[in-house]
Amino acid sequence: MSFSLYDAVIPSNLQILGALDRIVDKAEAFCEEHAMTQGALIDTRLAADMLPFGYQVKSCAVHSIGGIDGARTGSFSPDMSAWPTDFAGLHGIVRRAMDALSALDRDTIDALADADTQFAVGETKLPFTGANFLLSFSQPNFYFHATMAYAILRAQGVKLGKRDFIGMPRMRVSP
Repeated sequence: MSFSLYDAVIPSNLQILGALDRIVDKAEAFCEEHAMTQGALIDTRLAADMLPFGYQVKSCAVHSIGGIDGARTGSFSPDMSAWPTDFAGLHGIVRRAMDALSALDRDTIDALADADTQFAVGETKLPFTGANFLLSFSQPNFYFHATMAYAILRAQGVKLGKRDFIGMPRMRVSP
């Protein structure tokens, strides 16, 4: 089997984004059960110097479809725009990313493997190939932010387990 950038990135992003969408549902239910405002949970952090739950969810979209877009255009910069302050907005970001990823075809993504891609923030410019950017920068960031979103909710008492984080694995289909 030959290496496919599409297979290495897109299905796993879709799997975790699907799980994250359901985790946002559980966060919303938690707020309702505990008479907590949506904004209070969305603004919760693990530590004072970390960004909150809402940012973590938004960053999963940024490092999935945003990473692909960066490889397509040749440049990726961090998105520090505001994150939604309600669960409907968080669902919207996650679902738009899933829809955009689902619309991509294998050949388009595989063609990005050798594309010049630059990470740029301020004066810092880091050169990558498309594959190296997606696999060694964007994908680890994607999993980091998904993990932080999960951890923030767990720390607040939202009942989540490993299956909530993993979502639906891609199992072999019998012929």
